[in-house]
Order: sequence, then C-alpha cells, then structure tokens
Amino acid sequence: MNDFGYVDDWVPGIRWDAKYATWDNFTGKPVDGYLANRIVGTRSLCAALEQAREKAASLGFGLLLWDGYRPQRAVACFLRWAEQPEDGRTKMRHYPNIDRTEMVEHGYVAAKSGHSRGSAVDLTLYHLATGELAPMGGRHDLMDPISHHGARGITPTEARNREHLRSIMEDCGFDRYDREWWHYTLRNEPHPDDYFDFPVV
Repeated sequence: MNDFGYVDDWVPGIRWDAKYATWDNFTGKPVDGYLANRIVGTRSLCAALEQAREKAASLGFGLLLWDGYRPQRAVACFLRWAEQPEDGRTKMRHYPNIDRTEMVEHGYVAAKSGHSRGSAVDLTLYHLATGELAPMGGRHDLMDPISHHGARGITPTEARNREHLRSIMEDCGFDRYDREWWHYTLRNEPHPDDYFDFPVV
C-alpha cells in the first residue's frame, strides 16, 4: 500500500481528529478498523489537500480533518449498527429527525463508501488567528437537511463559511457531496473502482 500514508506526514500543518477512532461519532464508540487517531489517504489526495491548505491559509483559515480513508469493515460496522434497536444515545446529536434505519435511504450511510477508495475526506475550517472552528451551521455527521449544501435555516456567516470551504476544495480538484457540507471526493482519484479494507493503525 505504498500509495497510502498518514495525511499529517504529507501535509504539514494540517489538523485532524479522526472521529471514528473515538467515542465522538454517531455510533457512540470507536468503529471497526480504526485502531489509531490518524487520518490516512492516497498520495494524490494529500497533494490536493496541500493545495487546499495553502488556499485556505490565504483566506485566514486552516483545515481540520475528521475522516479520510475508511476501511470497508468500518462501513460494514455502520450498516450493522443501523439495523440495531434504537437506544437514543446519539440520536439527538446526529440524526434527530430520522430513524437510524433510514440513514442509508437518505444517503447519509452507503454500503460502498468513497472513503474506502482512499480519496475522500470529511473536513472543516478553523480560524488560523484563534484556532477556533469556523461556524458551519451543524456538526460533522449531523444527518439532517440542515447539513445539505444550500440549506435554509443557517446564518449568513455559516453559509459564507460553507461557501469558503466549497470554493477552496473545488478549486483544488475535489467534488462536493450535496447532502454533507463536510464531505469532498478527489475528482481524479487514483483507485476509482477499488474498496480497501486494511485497518488504520
């Protein structure tokens, strides 16, 4: 897997918090395949992220990554979790207006994830001057229409920050996912038909 590496090794200055290696995600516990709090991606992804980091810095922002490469076993873990009885532990924080069984139907969880190809990222912006996260009108993995691009009900500042992120990422070779303001996939990804399952260690 010479084409894969830790993003922070190849993109100096980038921040990360690998949510699925922690208890702070919609399943409420670390996810199968995430054995370390690191973000992994392809060389092509990292090269594009370095461009995005520079462009963001010119606007006074840094990049904070929440996820990159995702083992296929993690996707399987999500699907199993979505079929389990509701316990209410993460519902209000992550999917307040749908049932967990509806996550796939609404496009928030996929049986085959672009993350498993190694060239998708979940990320946000933070202010370089203060280190504070830029307000985006909703947290990572909030499975709700408020997370869609062009969503109504967010403030002008939040809409402007989402637009900054979209512009940065699209200018640097990424395509957005319309249902999640934080999710971007490399346009010319090197492994468009491969779904990997090695763990993040």
